[in-house]
Amino acid sequence: MALTKTVIVDRIEIIENGSLQLRTKTSIQEDGVELSSSYTRESRTPGADVSSYSDRVQAIAAASWTTEIVDAYNAAVAAAEAAAAADAADAAAEASLLVDE
Repeated sequence: MALTKTVIVDRIEIIENGSLQLRTKTSIQEDGVELSSSYTRESRTPGADVSSYSDRVQAIAAASWTTEIVDAYNAAVAAAEAAAAADAADAAAEASLLVDE
């Protein structure tokens, strides 16, 4: 009776903004028969460090994360952060007007 545990990234998806979604399966087997399995998910954004992942994940990241994809992702993040900062400034200004009244 030999128990083994296997952990593999069994699903890799590339979403519209270039991010990779990874599903990892952890499987417990006894004499080659699966007794239990569970899944976890995580994502990696374009340009993220994936050096600790399997060669397969690294190859997919390298193929899909072109300079254009990484630049477009970073520009979208910067635009979202600027919009959030502008919204926060507007909210603070409105709150200030309410206090002054």
